[in-house]
Amino acid sequence: MKVTKLVSTCDLKDCPTIYATDRGTLLVQGETPGDHELDLPAHETVVEIPEQLFFDLIRKGLRGA
Repeated sequence: MKVTKLVSTCDLKDCPTIYATDRGTLLVQGETPGDHELDLPAHETVVEIPEQLFFDLIRKGLRGA
């Protein structure tokens, strides 16, 4: 899978980031919250990112990395 960084909160490797893939999907890097009350299947997870990251992505355009 080819992954392209679209938007991030910093240039380090451990910051919330949104990536595009060559599969037409998005990958989201962020903190894994332990205090959510979601009932997720074992093969899925949830991550938490700042909402500003989505605003930055919209401002830049989905493919405008």
